[in-house]
Amino acid sequence: MAKDPVCGMKVDETTAKYKVEYMGKTYYFCAKDCLEAFMREPEKYVFKKHGCCC
Repeated sequence: MAKDPVCGMKVDETTAKYKVEYMGKTYYFCAKDCLEAFMREPEKYVFKKHGCCC
């Protein structure tokens, strides 16, 4: 199971309807709204995951 980087919900990679590749990694989303939020500001979610403050 993957974790939706926007809302934190668990998403099954094999059945996920919403996904995107960003910087060589595939991110999975529970809903279209989460995907759209990620696409507007991907760095916000990618760096949040790693604890970056900038």
